[in-house]
Amino acid sequence: MIDHVVVIGAGPVGLVNACLLADAGISVSILEAAPELPRDLRASTFHPPTLDMLDRFGVVGSLIEQGLICPEWQFRDRKTGIVCIFELKHLEGDTAYPYRVQCEQWRLGEMLEKRLQSDTKARIRYGARATAVRPVGDRVEIDVTDETGKSQTVDCAFCIGADGIGSIVRQSIGARFDGITIPELYLTVSTTYDFAQSLPRLSDITYISDPDEWYVLIRTVKLWRALFPVNADLSDSQVTSPEMTERLLQGVVARREPYEVLHRTAYRVHERVASTYCTGRLVIAGDAAHVNNPLGGMGLNGGIHDAFNLATTLIEIGNGASIDLLGRYERQRRKVALDVVQQTALRNRSILNTREPAARAAYYQELRDTVADPDRHRDYLLRTSMIASLRDAARVE
Repeated sequence: MIDHVVVIGAGPVGLVNACLLADAGISVSILEAAPELPRDLRASTFHPPTLDMLDRFGVVGSLIEQGLICPEWQFRDRKTGIVCIFELKHLEGDTAYPYRVQCEQWRLGEMLEKRLQSDTKARIRYGARATAVRPVGDRVEIDVTDETGKSQTVDCAFCIGADGIGSIVRQSIGARFDGITIPELYLTVSTTYDFAQSLPRLSDITYISDPDEWYVLIRTVKLWRALFPVNADLSDSQVTSPEMTERLLQGVVARREPYEVLHRTAYRVHERVASTYCTGRLVIAGDAAHVNNPLGGMGLNGGIHDAFNLATTLIEIGNGASIDLLGRYERQRRKVALDVVQQTALRNRSILNTREPAARAAYYQELRDTVADPDRHRDYLLRTSMIASLRDAARVE
């Protein structure tokens, strides 16, 4: 029997964990340091198996209504145009949702927050910063400081760290965060300009390859988002300056008028996986356990997949299974982070920025050959949509 679980972090990973636990009758509290629900604009892509999972909460229809269905995505060469188009209809026998949905992750957060607010088993505390986490016998104690500076200690049976790259739970576990920092900053820009007016046959999700300055274009309902790699030696203010933003956007489509930019953010990108996901009754998920570059939407989706695996595991433990079952969660999800999430994101980056002409031509031909063969096309989509990784992980004991 599990009487109380504390989740640190009210992002999608923390909220999904809380919803699943509360649905199973387990009391759950979320501690979120921010004063309100985070509205992070970085992630917006929901893959088919993630939609299959979220269907149980009754939110997929709202995600589609507030977002955009994307039945395809493409690779383009900056100079020569379309290289190939991947069509997610090839997954019709593998998922109820053979497409991606573009919808800002904070919209999912709002839906799950509303669901939890009506559940007597759940509580969300905003402005509550966890400052220390420690095991005490067969319990966990968490020191929490509120927005007034007042501190208290919270007791629980298990603590889930869904608290991002600086996770205090990962630090309490003592896990290393092995990996690399990618040698460039990423700049994301949101603009009202419709790039499809100027770029023929542009998919709503498009990766544009170039040996000097690759970029990614992603359409949402009202805006287009562009992601550019920029020199890491520049300051954040230089990277996000109107002059830099305008230069990069004019390089996509040259216009007489300046671009209307509604949002811009610069951030460093890491490829890291925790050396362990759990110790005793402390366990981590999502960005607390693994971080990667955003190419392919692996971070958000992989984190939600973590949450479903972890919450299901805790429910089994609550029903009498051994706490050792958390080891299975670690083995399954850490394997995915190492073998799939990181490798797919790194491969996408490699395709986009390879400078050697022969290697670029070989990449392009491999992609075209894959699209032309229905079996290879489907296999590629099974991997990049993360369906294959879920199936592979389920076979790990």
